Amino acid sequence: MQTVRDVMTTNVEYCTPLDNVYEVAVKMKDLNVGAIPICEEDKLIGMITDRDLVIRGYAEKRSGSYEVTGVMSSDLITVSPDTSLQEASAIMSEHQIRRLPVVENGMLIGIVSLGDLAVNEMSDDRAGHALSEISEPAHPAH
Repeated sequence: MQTVRDVMTTNVEYCTPLDNVYEVAVKMKDLNVGAIPICEEDKLIGMITDRDLVIRGYAEKRSGSYEVTGVMSSDLITVSPDTSLQEASAIMSEHQIRRLPVVENGMLIGIVSLGDLAVNEMSDDRAGHALSEISEPAHPAH
C-alpha cells in the first residue's frame, strides 16, 4: 500500500505570521504555486490559497501590507505521512480540497496535492475521482 510519504512534496516553502499578503502573493508567483502554508517555528498554523488572497484580501479592500493571519485559513484538514493514498484521496473529495498539508508531531513535513496523486500510476483512478468530486459545486448555481 502506497502512502502519502511516497508521493508528497517535501521541500515546502512557507511564510510566517510576520509576513503580509503581498509577500505571500510574491512567493506564490515566484514558486508558481497556488497555496502557501503559514508556519510559526515550523508548526503549521494556517494556509493561504490564491483564492483566499482574492476573496478575503483584495475583494475586501485589504492592502498588500495586511497581515496574513487575517486572510489565512486556520481550520485545516491535514494528514500524516503514513496516510494511504486512497484515504488522502477520499479526504480531498469529502472536503473539496486540492492540497493536503502533511504533518508529523504538529510540524509541517510536506504537502500532497491532487497533482501528486494524478502522476502516481497506482492512484490514477482515485485522483480522477477526487478531481470530479472536488470540481462539483457544493451548492447548485442559480
